[in-house]
Amino acid sequence: MGLSYYYTLVAPATASAEDLTAFLKGVEKQAQRLGFEPTLVLNATFDTPERCRFARRLTTGFFIEDERLKGVALPANAAVWEHDPHGGTCHLLPTNGVVLVVTDEQGCETLFGFFQYPERVKDVHGHTLAETGLAGRWHLSQFVDSPDTRFREIVRLFTKAGFLESEKDEFHVGAE
Repeated sequence: MGLSYYYTLVAPATASAEDLTAFLKGVEKQAQRLGFEPTLVLNATFDTPERCRFARRLTTGFFIEDERLKGVALPANAAVWEHDPHGGTCHLLPTNGVVLVVTDEQGCETLFGFFQYPERVKDVHGHTLAETGLAGRWHLSQFVDSPDTRFREIVRLFTKAGFLESEKDEFHVGAE
């Protein structure tokens, strides 16, 4: 059994991709000072099949569990990923993302930033089955399996900016 450091970052729906990109550029400079290299800030729209495949490389999506998702057919589009009609769950892929990718000395990449997701899961007839509850907010739930304090220093920058929703640090009990 391994330990992880979990964090959820959110930004209001009113935040523009440009403003979030500017914020992440500042975080990127600090990440570089901390020794992460290479780093990359991305501002992307996931509006084509190729871009949706790229989004799948970046995130597992937004998880939804709802009884109304059981036994139904969902449209075969890129927005819904891993629908389980028996369990009533699915993952939604983001429509937009503004993220910072940092790479440590071992070549492991870690993601910080924000994604926007569709507001609703609809069936093949266009009827709403479930809602994300995000109300347009930008959202990222992520984890890293490392006790490296530099990751926590980066998350502190999100905290100071008011973007941290939650964190759980299994490496440092009582630090939550």
